[in-house]
Amino acid sequence: MRKSLAALSALLVFAACGDNTGGSSSESESEATPAATQEAAKLPAKFETGVKVALVRQLASGDFFQQWLLGAQEQAKALNVDLRISDARNNNDQQATDLQRAIDQKPDAIIVDHGLAATVSPLIDKAVEAGIPVVAFDVETENPEVISIQQSDEDAGKRIGEELVKGIGGSGDVGYVYVAGFAPLDRRNRGWDEVKQANAGVKQVAKFGKVSDSTANDTQEQANAVITANPDLKAVLAPYDEFAKGVVNALEQANKTDVKVYGADISTPDIGVMTKEGSPWVATIATDPANVGRVAVRAAALKVNGDAIDREVLIPPSIITQDFLKENSIKTLEDLRAKLPDLNTQDTATADWIPKS
Repeated sequence: MRKSLAALSALLVFAACGDNTGGSSSESESEATPAATQEAAKLPAKFETGVKVALVRQLASGDFFQQWLLGAQEQAKALNVDLRISDARNNNDQQATDLQRAIDQKPDAIIVDHGLAATVSPLIDKAVEAGIPVVAFDVETENPEVISIQQSDEDAGKRIGEELVKGIGGSGDVGYVYVAGFAPLDRRNRGWDEVKQANAGVKQVAKFGKVSDSTANDTQEQANAVITANPDLKAVLAPYDEFAKGVVNALEQANKTDVKVYGADISTPDIGVMTKEGSPWVATIATDPANVGRVAVRAAALKVNGDAIDREVLIPPSIITQDFLKENSIKTLEDLRAKLPDLNTQDTATADWIPKS
């Protein structure tokens, strides 16, 4: 995350993060069609003839990752970029194989979307040594040549944690969904730790979670046990939308109506869950995942063209409450973008020659 923060989760996201579950890699190519607009005519010569970018993903399941990819593909099409996608399905060994394959194919640039530092950092360094521009989204890397994009996750963890503290009146038992090893979740965890240290009345009575190809279902199973074991639970912090949905499902199954859920990330399905009658999911902190995907592709394009770009690109998230969604009759991400312009990232990592998508 550079000092022009764009941006949390669990990965958010999730940001994303993960355990070494098995899974074969799937690959696809997006058809690159030159945009028939005046802006397309201004593309640098190398883009007019076509640019190849490898997108190496740790995980693609879940609303955040799907929306992120849609945004990346739209921006790639507008730039006449052939985006070659691999999905390791949360198998870290497979992601290493995918990244090595991308290096061997010598694309014009590589985007690494999430991944364990121990797995991908040595290969990121190898790509840089081979002269391939690299953009890393929610990946810990110290290589000064790599453009690092993140959602200001530590700040996100702190802010949604503070929202939780306010929502439970400053004290009470809370549960926490967290899996170590995923860069965005680790950073959000640091923010949450800061909140706990500043609020002695908040007692974290349980920590649980799993990142997988079915994160929401796996989290729900664990949440069932936590809810049963902690009858005085006031809230759960679940800083990744798949975590939050799993906890919501568990609470609804247990008919628990007095426990609040605080999450991270946003999508149209998430909005549906948050605005459902009686939903315990009362607030989330998020960026627009599709816009973040666009930023990653634009950053790669800038590197390919030799344009200046900050090493760290931070995308600041926004707090989105259930009340805000309901009061503004927001049902989709499109509705949310119209009502919350802070989610717009069109001016992040861009240039006059880059068409808007």
